[in-house]
Amino acid sequence: MTDPALDAGTDSRSVPGSGAGTAVDADVLRERALASLTTARDRTTLLTTCVDGPELTAQHSPLMSPLVWDLAHIGNQEEQWLLRAVAGQEAIRPEIDSLYDAFEHPRAERPRLPLLPPDEARRYAAEVRGRALDVLEGTAFHGTRLTEAGFAFGMIAQHEQQHDETMLITHQLRRGPQALTAPDPDPVPLFTGPSEVLVPGGPFTMGTCDEPWALDNERPAHRREVPPFHIDTTPVTNGAYQAFIEDGGYDESRWWTPEGWAHIRKHSITAPLFWRRDGGQWLRRRFGVTEVVPPDEPVLHVCWYEADAYARWAGRRLPTEAEWEKAARHDPTGDRSMRYPWGDADPAPDHANLGQRHLRPAPAGSYPAGESPLGVRQLIGDVWEWTASDFLPYPGFRAFPYKEYSEVFFGSEYKVLRGGSFAVDPVACRGTFRNWDYPIRRQIFSGFRTARSAEAV
Repeated sequence: MTDPALDAGTDSRSVPGSGAGTAVDADVLRERALASLTTARDRTTLLTTCVDGPELTAQHSPLMSPLVWDLAHIGNQEEQWLLRAVAGQEAIRPEIDSLYDAFEHPRAERPRLPLLPPDEARRYAAEVRGRALDVLEGTAFHGTRLTEAGFAFGMIAQHEQQHDETMLITHQLRRGPQALTAPDPDPVPLFTGPSEVLVPGGPFTMGTCDEPWALDNERPAHRREVPPFHIDTTPVTNGAYQAFIEDGGYDESRWWTPEGWAHIRKHSITAPLFWRRDGGQWLRRRFGVTEVVPPDEPVLHVCWYEADAYARWAGRRLPTEAEWEKAARHDPTGDRSMRYPWGDADPAPDHANLGQRHLRPAPAGSYPAGESPLGVRQLIGDVWEWTASDFLPYPGFRAFPYKEYSEVFFGSEYKVLRGGSFAVDPVACRGTFRNWDYPIRRQIFSGFRTARSAEAV
């Protein structure tokens, strides 16, 4: 099954933010694509100008690329898809394609490549962007799968924002003085609502067929039967996770899978990444600043094994990917799935903590305007949430526009994360959006919430 909105030849299709099924014209699509591309480039510029040249070319962790690689890779992908694939233009710098092929060169090897220096990478990305905006101005948003509803432009905006999040992770890993600043989220009263919410059993529609900028692994929409379950109202907090640590959670093999236990013992892991004990309190390093771990924030920088062990310790489990999506999208008043927990409208600042507006999660219980109809909060933004599920294709999946985006990653090696984080831009975050990573990964902005099965009601 393929998405009819991508195969059809009309420019009157639904568009992100318009509500499913709303007809829009080419000018609206063009405006949205321009805004998304501009927002992404402004963020890329911030992340690559707040430090000097040596910081851009250095590799701050073998897990991450030098920042200058991401900068030129962003331009190269934009050139390949918008200038070459959409507009049919000749390549600007064909000789650099292999340098910026993520599959050809693992991250640990990239510092040894003859990469474009920072100023040249900036000029290249700027030249590509100037030409891409000309292409955008003249493109008809119909006729091909790449141009239908502006998909290629949305894909490239999402790609750049995903690399912006990657670069923000690199900033968190780098040592040295603080380079980025942002206001903290608004303080909120300590959350005193119910600790969990019952999600009734029954079918719901998972995935999408009418979100035009959705990526291939979000497609196609399909019915999924989910038994009743309880899910945490908010993500697990630092304070709750500290209780797991203090109770010897990292010293008891019974809470861990065999693979998880072997991993934490081998690497002497005893707390979330960037945490350290100082006398009677926990401190953390956050973007160059050392601070006391705030107990009411969602826990951050934990791997899947840690999330799973905590859930077992708490007498619970991680939600499946289907459970997470049902909690985030199901409207119990009607048989429909919404784009977001709050409905179909694009995220606003009172809905969720997104877009690097802040450099930390908001306290648990924040954003009541963004809660689901059942009362689950912070499903979008703040922290990526580990689920129990492997990253697998949906029934009827078809790779588009290239296999390397999703298909080559399907399997039991990767676990699914949902919901986005404070580092994710709204263009790359929605109720159907799927992220995935190895279960050992902790440098990502990952947290979790827990669930438990319920009796049928």
